[in-house]
Amino acid sequence: MKPVAIRLEGGLLQATTARHTTPACSSILSPHITTQSASRRRRQIHSSPSGRQPATILDSSNTPSPPPAAVTVKEPAKSGPDSTPALGCLPLGQILRSYLITSVSSSPALLEASSKLLRQMLESKNFLFSLERNPIARALLHETFYKQFCAGSTKQEVSKTTTELRQMGYSGVILEYALEVLKDAEGDEAVDVETWREGMLSSVHMADRGDFLGLKWSGMGVAAMNRMKKNEQPSKQMSEAMHAVCQAAAAKDISLLPAAEETWSLDGFHQWCLDLQRQYNTAGKSVVYSTYQAYLKQTPETVARHLQIAKDEGFTLGLKLVRGAYLGTEARSLIWDTIEGTHTSYDTIASALIHRKDNDLVRPFNKSSSEGFWPNTNVMLATHNAVSVRLAQEHRRAQAARGEELTTLTFAQLQGMADEVSTSLIAAARASEQERQALGLSAVENFKRGAVKEKVFKCTTWGTMHQCLNYLLRRAAENKDAASRTKDTRLAMGAELRRRVKATFGLA
Repeated sequence: MKPVAIRLEGGLLQATTARHTTPACSSILSPHITTQSASRRRRQIHSSPSGRQPATILDSSNTPSPPPAAVTVKEPAKSGPDSTPALGCLPLGQILRSYLITSVSSSPALLEASSKLLRQMLESKNFLFSLERNPIARALLHETFYKQFCAGSTKQEVSKTTTELRQMGYSGVILEYALEVLKDAEGDEAVDVETWREGMLSSVHMADRGDFLGLKWSGMGVAAMNRMKKNEQPSKQMSEAMHAVCQAAAAKDISLLPAAEETWSLDGFHQWCLDLQRQYNTAGKSVVYSTYQAYLKQTPETVARHLQIAKDEGFTLGLKLVRGAYLGTEARSLIWDTIEGTHTSYDTIASALIHRKDNDLVRPFNKSSSEGFWPNTNVMLATHNAVSVRLAQEHRRAQAARGEELTTLTFAQLQGMADEVSTSLIAAARASEQERQALGLSAVENFKRGAVKEKVFKCTTWGTMHQCLNYLLRRAAENKDAASRTKDTRLAMGAELRRRVKATFGLA
């Protein structure tokens, strides 16, 4: 095993081996925090307490915003005619594990102790904490944090996990490789790029047709980060690796989800994504997406500009919308001034993409264009925020009821987190299908009634337990900061456990 070092980056304690950079999926919900006030902002930005009212949608069109909808997870949602609770699709072991981990997360002392234990497993040479030599430590980690948040370390384990997720009702998975790259490491470009290429191709091999693959261009090492920072094209070796992964993904009908970088390299990041989209995103299919962070003031204009480019050049634009991943390290002037500003930004950009109509935030970039700026688009809303999910669903139902063509849309959450949000989406899709069958309607007739069957994906990381420890440390830190969301999940799991106990004794 290579020696490891613990370093504090952006306020999150991170352990480093030879490689480290934040995995793509973490941009769904993991901004880095440097101060206590920043930590509070992150909790508010990414949480979805039942009392929060939906953000005001800034919309200058005639399309009405959906009415405010109270969102609560204190009792499991029902899935439709059979009255099966949404969380009923989860196995008992997962319910118990989620309740245990969110209960630990709600106790600062227990969470700190758990985080220290994870760090000891990562860095200590003591037998007690060795995953290779101590079977008890290995079993403890495997049956708790690892099984909660990770897919496995082999193709067989990953296949078992993803099969179980599909059986629960998920449309598929977003698969990520846990090996990471330290952004200020010296690095070896040839080795870094080849390691990244092999890991990505292995992930494509493990994924099923129709899945997504999460990645970071900066995963190719320090040289890639520097090129993006200078807005330079990838090197020859980088370009060959990127195209090899794109071609493998396209051949298997898998889409790539590059995670956003910090603003100092964001122009280069988007340029690399657009160049690949020009080549691979044809005939309405998005092999390559780009990620847009709603907490940045510049994002609405960036989205509009990229929509116009895709329209003018005739390719399909793939967009993954997240709230943001670098709150603690970005200049405060680049970020919306208030928490509600971020909520409004996310929900308003999502509204524009869903309705394919400009509004007060997403305005036509080329004002002289008379044909609009809406190309073919594929959209992913990656969020754990229940209110944003509810608003998007309301938009979609209203569209369907009006008989409008629906934008291709998927929802995504991290494995082991926000299951009450994910399963509510699954329950809504199941209820729509059950009602359609009960009424004897065709899919077209059901659509005309305003019924929409949404697609929801779980983002999961694969790799050995030691490779995944950095990822698990961030999940622990995130649960500490997102206290209200963790509480929502704990309440939902507790309610589901009580329901199952009552059902066992015929009291449900």
